[in-house]
Amino acid sequence: MAMDWNRRHCARRGHVLYEPTEPEYRDRVHTGTALGPAWRCLRCGDFVLAAPKASGPAAHAPVVPRGKALRSIMIMRLLALERIFRFLLVGGVAYAVWRFENSQAALSQLFEQDVTVLRPVARHWGYDLDHSSIVDFIRKSFDYKHSTLTVVAILLGAYALIELIEAVGLWLAKRWGEYFAVVATAAFLPIEVYEIVDKQSLFKIGTLVLNVLAVLYLLLAKRLFGLRGGRAAVERELHSASLLEVEAAAGDAAAESAAQPPTTEADEAEAGMRVAAEAGADAEVERTV
Repeated sequence: MAMDWNRRHCARRGHVLYEPTEPEYRDRVHTGTALGPAWRCLRCGDFVLAAPKASGPAAHAPVVPRGKALRSIMIMRLLALERIFRFLLVGGVAYAVWRFENSQAALSQLFEQDVTVLRPVARHWGYDLDHSSIVDFIRKSFDYKHSTLTVVAILLGAYALIELIEAVGLWLAKRWGEYFAVVATAAFLPIEVYEIVDKQSLFKIGTLVLNVLAVLYLLLAKRLFGLRGGRAAVERELHSASLLEVEAAAGDAAAESAAQPPTTEADEAEAGMRVAAEAGADAEVERTV
């Protein structure tokens, strides 16, 4: 059974009720019940026993995302959550590098004290702590220049800021956020490919696949850079799903149908005789040929 995104969203955020000032539109979203007046939600389409919080011309009614547009927003917010996780992770690493750069000497001294304490224990178990690759790597990191660590911290902080901007733009479903996310994500794809070629891991491969899918989804589904009709097509799709505009179109169609003259039985009989005469004429032509 397919999920009803409209009702699901209304259950979480509440209904969207609007009172058009035009009587012909107002009657299509309003009805009377034994319990009082009910108004049709512009998102899920259900009639709700509550008063609208806004009113005005139908042209000024809010264009509420429905159906595919609402599902797209949910996907965008999942991508935003993934960006927030990256922001926290990279931002934490940048802060750790910055703190390490400011207390490099103290950490080095503390590390050597710990190594001195652990050395007899390691010898007891036959482990040469002084020639361990892990210990050598940590010791080398203490020899890094302060300027190098500062540059690394700044670059990591800039990357974390980019992820935060992406998250905000995607969460708010802003057009600029979609463009920013595509450009920023695509810019780092070559680096991710290089890292995988240099040393493969499931985490790196999974991250690359996720980023490629995110770029393709944003390009095609959100019609960026003029693809599939561009922004104009997005606006048409959004308005074509607007409940109030659909009701307005239905009302216009009904009015046009009512404006046509009614068909009487005599008209129907005359039309039938005309069709029969035309069919007989065609048959006579065929016999002659």
